Amino acid sequence: MRRDSARPAMAAAARDTFSIFGTTATLLVTDAGALTTARRIADAALAAVDLACSRFRADSELSALNAADGAMAGISELLAELIGAALRAARLTDGAVDPTCGRALTELGYDRDFALIKGGEAVASGATPTRPVPGWRSVRLDLDPPRVQLAGGAQLDLGATAKAWAADHCAEIIARQLGCGVLVSLGGDIAVAGPGPAGGWQVRVTDDHAAGPDAPGQTVAISSGGLATSSTTVRAWTLDGRRMHHIIDPATGEPARSCWRTVSVAAGNCADANTASTAAIVRGAGAVAWLRELALPARLVRENGLVETTAGWPRSPDAEPPPVPAPVPGA
Repeated sequence: MRRDSARPAMAAAARDTFSIFGTTATLLVTDAGALTTARRIADAALAAVDLACSRFRADSELSALNAADGAMAGISELLAELIGAALRAARLTDGAVDPTCGRALTELGYDRDFALIKGGEAVASGATPTRPVPGWRSVRLDLDPPRVQLAGGAQLDLGATAKAWAADHCAEIIARQLGCGVLVSLGGDIAVAGPGPAGGWQVRVTDDHAAGPDAPGQTVAISSGGLATSSTTVRAWTLDGRRMHHIIDPATGEPARSCWRTVSVAAGNCADANTASTAAIVRGAGAVAWLRELALPARLVRENGLVETTAGWPRSPDAEPPPVPAPVPGA
């Protein structure tokens, strides 16, 4: 890479924008003639992911699994791969990113597509949780044949990893089948594959992937791998007058109380970038040292707008202005 969400900022050979997973997707390809076929490939792949792991579809595999009451259930190879990716994220982050937060999110009012609760007052479906989530070790996943069992009342939510996995998957198969450069952005989770444009794919990193090109933030360029942003400012709602967001601290079962409002990370693929950015929100102040130890380029934005970077994330003159100082006590 040179120089909560990221937005492709450059003019590419061809672009398509559409809605998926309750968010905005952007597809860029270096060959304009390949765009129609690339979109068809993306639509099929994303539809399969949605049917496998949507928490908001009664006909999804994940909904059936969450309703299985702890029984061992046969699943598709696709859902097995998606659950495997979520368990890998949990293992790599020592449980900071945990897929067993499904019940916690439901009890906090995030029980339907976010577009249906955005900007409104959510209604809790049960008592507000004040307990840890069951934990990723309560998930037993077998691969041959693919089947899974959820112990201890666990219910899965794969939102922290499935979207990023889908971005990687779409970019890989489009580049392989069509032989062109491709960028796939799903709600700001970005994956690139194939031969990119000269100078790389330029991306505007901001709090909100849907923000315009003039929004406070920074423009960076990536030529391979993935870039992901986690933010507490975008998927947020109110419940009984309390502000909620979708990044759950597994230790409490409630929205993470973090010093960061937005964390962006670049990695070898989008899934790893998303895992690290989500974990950084949960880890709070300790995230900087953790990201440096992993040598992951990252941009962390505090609630007051102060930006910290790690592992060579470039500083840029187009970054946001210095934050407004906090009032001096007694002044």
